[in-house]
Amino acid sequence: MLRGIYTGASGMTVMQHKMDIVANNLANVDKTAFKEDTVIFQNFPELLLHRTNDDGVGWTPMGSFDISPLVGKLGTGAEVNEVFTRFDQGALKKTDNPADLALDGEGFFVVQTDRGAKLSRSGAFILDKNGYLVNHQGFPLLGEKGPIQVNQNNFIVRENGEVWINGAIGTNPDRVYGRDVNQWENPVLLDKLQVRYVDYPRHLIKEGDSFYGTTPESGDMRPAAFENPPQILQGYLEASNVNIVTEMVNMIEVQRMYEANQKAVGTHDSMLGTLINSVLR
Repeated sequence: MLRGIYTGASGMTVMQHKMDIVANNLANVDKTAFKEDTVIFQNFPELLLHRTNDDGVGWTPMGSFDISPLVGKLGTGAEVNEVFTRFDQGALKKTDNPADLALDGEGFFVVQTDRGAKLSRSGAFILDKNGYLVNHQGFPLLGEKGPIQVNQNNFIVRENGEVWINGAIGTNPDRVYGRDVNQWENPVLLDKLQVRYVDYPRHLIKEGDSFYGTTPESGDMRPAAFENPPQILQGYLEASNVNIVTEMVNMIEVQRMYEANQKAVGTHDSMLGTLINSVLR
């Protein structure tokens, strides 16, 4: 009975953990380029039960050939094996904001933070007062030559990541021109955005603010030449890949499984109370 209580309690624990994951996915369903988390469970070691001292069957000591009748396997509960992030492509939303960028395909932007260079799928950038493309925390987007400094209405990001400016206007943030004024009479290649990959992205760790950090299991960030490199779309944002309907179904499933384990614990507790108070008396 105590084993049944422990088994039910372990089921409640893993369901509570899964509920936390589902709730976090739903809370970030509208966050740009958010990637949903998935939790995987595993069983505790199972026990193989045999009947011993059974009538007509000889009992054999440990270490000898076991010929006692087989009863079956007994589960001892469950535990969380892994929580990993699914990097499926999110839907692309058109914003017509030139500072918004979206990756269509594998890969990550690189943003320089106070904790070093970090990977990010979020392309929601703005121009700061010095003309640098930064995220909403003020961390700059990195190109191959360093932070990207441009002038408003004077930069184009091509699908291969190249950043072009009109050399006649330059990158002086004090010189603001309208889109209709810029005639692009002197196009100049300013830089190319850093797009980095890791060998095993499922082992990246989330560090908040849409940043991902590498681990020994994921491998270091590196440039890679794919046959189908990702396209960088200017004026678009990648939406979250969380499916609201699926997550709501998961939430209902978790609640029912939690209640089932809770009832199992209550039943075993009642049986244990009956054993102690009635049978032994």
